[in-house]
Amino acid sequence: MEVFIIIALILAGVLLFIVEVFLIPGISIAGIASAICLLYANYYAFDTLGPIAGFITLIASVLSCIAIIIWFMHSKTMDKLSLKKTLDYKIDPLKGTHIRIGDKGIAITRLALIGNANFNGHIIEVRSADGLIDENTPIYVERMVEGTVIVRKFNL
Repeated sequence: MEVFIIIALILAGVLLFIVEVFLIPGISIAGIASAICLLYANYYAFDTLGPIAGFITLIASVLSCIAIIIWFMHSKTMDKLSLKKTLDYKIDPLKGTHIRIGDKGIAITRLALIGNANFNGHIIEVRSADGLIDENTPIYVERMVEGTVIVRKFNL
């Protein structure tokens, strides 16, 4: 009868471990119940059947959990859960603004290296090449690098 109880606890623990690994990933009730069943099966085997049966039960429990983990790694479950698509587009912050090198505008905010400026009625984020530029200062587009507009003070 004791052997039947131990086998039933190990099977319940392994079944709950499968549920934990495949259906409900993370630490959940199934994982906790699986750990309790497997630990109690090992305790019960050591307590009632002796150390030899206890070590056999311990080895069986560990090997069954390792086998389930290996089965999980070789199954297609990870492929179904993994992301296979890559994002290959870039957002163009200057789309529709028609800003070119040499265009003149006004700094709307203080450009402490980065701020906002008005070019041809479009308010965009710009980067200062001169350092600090006060607001309402005339500026011009010096260059554009990967969607970043770099400006300098426009001296009249």
